[in-house]
Amino acid sequence: MTLSKQLFALTERFGALISLSLVLLLWEVGVSLFNIPTYVLPPPSDVFAAATGIAFGQWFSHSAATLKVVLAGFFAATCVSIPLAVAISSSRMASSLIMPVLIAIKATPVVAVAPIIIVVLGTGDMPRVLITFLIAFFPIVVSATTGLALAPPELISLSKSLKASGWRELWDIRLPYAVPHIFSGLKVASTLVVTGAVVGEFVAAERGLGYLVLFSTSNFDVATAFVCLGLLVGFSLLLFSCVGTVQARLFPWSLPKDATG
Repeated sequence: MTLSKQLFALTERFGALISLSLVLLLWEVGVSLFNIPTYVLPPPSDVFAAATGIAFGQWFSHSAATLKVVLAGFFAATCVSIPLAVAISSSRMASSLIMPVLIAIKATPVVAVAPIIIVVLGTGDMPRVLITFLIAFFPIVVSATTGLALAPPELISLSKSLKASGWRELWDIRLPYAVPHIFSGLKVASTLVVTGAVVGEFVAAERGLGYLVLFSTSNFDVATAFVCLGLLVGFSLLLFSCVGTVQARLFPWSLPKDATG
């Protein structure tokens, strides 16, 4: 194997790690070179020091509070969105009644509604879960509805000619065609739920990574805020990866051919 091929293979395998290392190196050198104050942009070394300077119990408490809301919001969005998509795709009347409401909810800025939700429901976990749900549910509904509508008309006609029940038609024909689209919506939602949880914590919370970001930046502790940001990105990537793993394990046939090898 030539040197160029070895470098290409190395880059292909460790490309993300190499890119991240270069960004951190440029960041560290740039902050020092341009004498940027640490309360404006701390170098990665300060961010690492902030990560290790706070007790593990505190990080765990704040992370667990955010993760609980993320998972609850994602679960609620999944459980509500797929039945809604089935109803919308099964009946024109249901579609005409439900879709305008869903679009209106999606068009409403959740950041503006969040304080109202907090006032109405209080400052517990429930309002933050609702905020997370409102941000995440729409892509699942749209993707699932699109997938359910893609079942071949000839199969639907055959199903009706055989007098198959509506549930049998849904389970055996429509849902298999919808699976790739449902998982596309779930992957989009898996990143949005973290945003929703942080929005809820920005409005009213006493724990959580979003709360810690506000608290640390108000004290000009930007390094701690960067640590929180890194954890939030990690949660998004982890949940996205979990959705992809579930699809690969349970529905491998729904993946593109190049994704399954």
